[in-house]
Amino acid sequence: MKNKLATTGVTGALFAALCCFTPLLPIMLPAIGLGGLMGYIYNDAVLLPALAIFLVIAGYGFWKGKTA
Repeated sequence: MKNKLATTGVTGALFAALCCFTPLLPIMLPAIGLGGLMGYIYNDAVLLPALAIFLVIAGYGFWKGKTA
């Protein structure tokens, strides 16, 4: 993996998007014993900023890869 920032950003953005737009968290959290955290994590106040941060990291990684 040559560009770790871009890889991390894209992976995090895909995971956050899956959690935002599909019922991935309501299935996954109780399966691993963290169902009590669903009220805190499974809302737009957490997932959408996480998505935005990962998209910024991916964009910075792609930009840094082109300039280096």
